[in-house]
Amino acid sequence: MRIYHVFLGMFLAVAPSAYALETGSPPVLAPLKTQGEAAQLSSQFLTRYGYKPVALDDALSAKIMDRFIKSLDPDRVLFLKSDIDTFMADKSKIDDAIKRENLQIPFSIFNTYEQRVVDRMTYARDLLKQGFDFTVQEDYTLSRDDQPWPQSEADSNELWRKRIKADWLRLKLSGKTDAAIRDTLDKRYANALDRAYKYKSEDVFQSFMDAYTTSIDPHTDYFGARAAADFDISMKLSLVGIGAVLQERDDYTTIRELVPGGPAQLSGKLAVGDRITGVGQGVDGAIKEVVGTRLDEVVQMIRGEKDSVVRLDILPADAGAEGSHTIVSLVRDKISLEKQAAQKTILPVKDGEAARKIGVITLPAFYEDFDARRKGDKDYRSASRDVAKLLAELKQEKVDGVLIDLRNNGGGSLSEAIDLTGLFVGKGPVVQQRDADGKVQVQSDDLPVPAWTGPVGVLINRGSASASEIFAAAIQDYGRGVIIGEPSFGKGTVQTVVNLDDVAHNSKPAFGELKLTIAQFFRVNGGTTQLRGVTPDITLPGFSDPKTFGEASYDNALPWRQIKPANYKAAGDVKALLPELQSRHNARAENDPEFQRFVEDVAELKSQRDKTSISLNEAERRKELTARENRMKARKQAGDGVDPAQDDGLQSNERSLSADIALENARKNAKDVLLNEAGAILADQADLQGAANALAQQSGNKQVK
Repeated sequence: MRIYHVFLGMFLAVAPSAYALETGSPPVLAPLKTQGEAAQLSSQFLTRYGYKPVALDDALSAKIMDRFIKSLDPDRVLFLKSDIDTFMADKSKIDDAIKRENLQIPFSIFNTYEQRVVDRMTYARDLLKQGFDFTVQEDYTLSRDDQPWPQSEADSNELWRKRIKADWLRLKLSGKTDAAIRDTLDKRYANALDRAYKYKSEDVFQSFMDAYTTSIDPHTDYFGARAAADFDISMKLSLVGIGAVLQERDDYTTIRELVPGGPAQLSGKLAVGDRITGVGQGVDGAIKEVVGTRLDEVVQMIRGEKDSVVRLDILPADAGAEGSHTIVSLVRDKISLEKQAAQKTILPVKDGEAARKIGVITLPAFYEDFDARRKGDKDYRSASRDVAKLLAELKQEKVDGVLIDLRNNGGGSLSEAIDLTGLFVGKGPVVQQRDADGKVQVQSDDLPVPAWTGPVGVLINRGSASASEIFAAAIQDYGRGVIIGEPSFGKGTVQTVVNLDDVAHNSKPAFGELKLTIAQFFRVNGGTTQLRGVTPDITLPGFSDPKTFGEASYDNALPWRQIKPANYKAAGDVKALLPELQSRHNARAENDPEFQRFVEDVAELKSQRDKTSISLNEAERRKELTARENRMKARKQAGDGVDPAQDDGLQSNERSLSADIALENARKNAKDVLLNEAGAILADQADLQGAANALAQQSGNKQVK
């Protein structure tokens, strides 16, 4: 058996979009023999070696069934009550099916799901041919996860009539004509219809295994071959390919971005918006047409071995569907994903008449090239190594403090969280880890002296999880820096990845990988971030909804516990500064129009989120829209920021590529109110610590005299 590495984190997969008109029934999918074998082998690990082993019995079988159905139809808008009754007749049989390596039950459910998608999308497109009466007083329920399943097709039709009417009204309120609305929605529903014809057995198996593993605990996962490859890329921040970010648009694989220095950009023959219509392997391999092919399949065709040749049939961005094509040959190379690596900026903060320089290091993940490290590569890539280099640069630039931005950092390598902590604390315990047997191991960093001894701040939000929480908690427990932002996610468990093919001695990949929870981690003070997360020293508002996002939102999360503290010595006393830091923050926030506008936006979002339904009456909705527009105009007239873009009712692939990119850039370039305030708080910390140090020095001088 080979276990790759220990890590902490959360990773999300996004399904691609597509568009094509299809007729007839969707394909009937059946399980492969290897999938049954992989499920059975996974069950052996899940029932024996996990931190919280769970027996594969009738009780777990029912949970798996519930999760699998919910993953397919979370809002209860596709399946009928009769479908659910049929499925539930087998709810106690899934455990036996896994043991027998027969996955016909989940595949049968998925085949019904495909047919329901086809039925509903066909109905939706037919309904678009009619009109809607927006003078009628009726509402549409926004969240139906606790609503009853439609009893009949007539009930389902009524539900979808309101759903489609809501989509239409949203576009109508944005100023679009009926013809444009009909075209947009017809295309949207056709996209969903098209996807029903592109599912493959591995999609069903991945969904089923997700339901199985997350029934054990929220962070146990299964990775099929492609998911495992994507995870590996996310950890080492590199891949072998052409250096292009691709997106599926109108059935074409479209170039959304060219990675600087990659083969695609260096060739000078490709541009954003170009469409890939065919892919050929090698100098003279046949070119296979890929129009209408799933994005993930096209990506696999384009990736390959370093220094190998891939040929692309390109329809230029400015060419029509019948335009001239060009063939572009590229040599695959290693691509570094620098945008996902640690980055630094200098944030100037005004302090009276002077200005302080705050170095900001943004860390999206705790990445580490495990393979390179295992092979003894002295230059292997990792988060802590990159941050160490950035700290050295910030020292040269004489910054007054360093702010580590861990917002939406879902975690990653445990060893990297420890090494990163050492950069600010030096040698000493960082985290305690308790295994399934109750044995506690203290994990320490051995860096003799910190790389940065100046003021430190850590900015977190609800998306800061796992390894991020280990780092933030250690900085807080050591008194080394101030923690700013929202309470973090609350993931206090450790996972390891098991290669099932290695276990089975398979010569070729067939079974995938299992990410298994093996331990719980605890802070050096004896507490844990599990469930409760890290509580900031100074809290800032945020958009997250703790009811639906965070460890506490899971029904099978481990409870909060406490153990004995580790033997550690505080490295600072930031706690003594907190009352003054809070007072200065409060005064600044009360008099900062941009911060107050952000607070209002958070309150508005919460108000919208609390709504369980929306009106389908145009007059009422326009009244709401006018009130919002008046608020925005009042802000603008007061010089209080610019008017946010109006809701256009479109999904990302329904805008033009240029418009979509412009919107994305506008969001990226928008003023970051929370970062600015966090920088100001850290500047206050630098001011207070500087004053305290000066006072201590004066006192020392007097004693010498």
